[in-house]
Amino acid sequence: MTRHSPNDTRYPFAALASGLLGGAGVAGGLFLAGVAPPLAALAGAVMWVLLAVSIKYADQWEKAVVLRLGSYRGLRGPGYFVIVPVIDRVAYTIDQRIRTTAFGAESCLTRDTVPVNVDAIAFWIVRDAERAALEVQNYDEAVVLSAQTALRDAIGKHDLAELIQSRVELGHGLKAALEQKMLNWGIQVQSVEIRDVIIPAALEDAMSRQAQAERERQSRIILGTAETEIAHKFVEAADAYRDHPAALNLRAMNMLYESIAKRGSLMVVPSGLADSLNVPSLMGVMGATGLVPHNGLGEASTTASGGPAGLLKETAPTPVPGAPTPPSPR
Repeated sequence: MTRHSPNDTRYPFAALASGLLGGAGVAGGLFLAGVAPPLAALAGAVMWVLLAVSIKYADQWEKAVVLRLGSYRGLRGPGYFVIVPVIDRVAYTIDQRIRTTAFGAESCLTRDTVPVNVDAIAFWIVRDAERAALEVQNYDEAVVLSAQTALRDAIGKHDLAELIQSRVELGHGLKAALEQKMLNWGIQVQSVEIRDVIIPAALEDAMSRQAQAERERQSRIILGTAETEIAHKFVEAADAYRDHPAALNLRAMNMLYESIAKRGSLMVVPSGLADSLNVPSLMGVMGATGLVPHNGLGEASTTASGGPAGLLKETAPTPVPGAPTPPSPR
């Protein structure tokens, strides 16, 4: 409870003990003075009640509002204080600690006509207890209603994207609006935080599909840009090979070497590429890959797996001087 009536329920032990001792003393004095015992006991009881209700207390974080015959007399506390019985009363106490108030706006339309539910929380404190006691009837309820009104007004001035992305800025705007309204109430707003922005499920699904489509579009644009750059590089390479045929032959030899070295299997090469490679070059490539020919007939040795290492093109046997010429096939 931030407000209560201590004059009815908050009787401290000191007040009760003082009233009991004072009542007993008055009753005993009257009895010794010769007053009849019933009257002395009645006087003692009255004194006990008066002393008990005259001593009050307030906690460290509280201020007690004292009224005398309905008129404001001031603030008391923290700690024990004394009031005049019967004519003075403690109307209520004001808690001066930082408080939190949760509030929200349901089915409120944004500037782009999207219904949203927004939950927020406000941190505020009573700086001037006298103004809070005299200027507003129920400042707790006033803070909640003012915060809800300010939140609805702020939602109507922003788009949905701004509500989701700019929660901090929206909180600062709500804080300024509440401070301006509560300036005369003695209440200071520490901060306002937007906890959650809830949108309809159908709209959330549509926004998810839109985000996926946007990512797909960006990925395709990136892929197309990469393909364009690759095509330009191929054009530049083709221009370089066109002006330098030897470079093209070297590139072909390198490609052949890499294919044979990695796979170690039969390689079928287009005849145009094979014609561009002379026999010494081919033998050098095969020797680099560990394929040593048995003879000069163009036959390659087999690999460890048993398959042919690579037969690029059949060539006629080289005639040996002084050897008989083999008959030509019919």
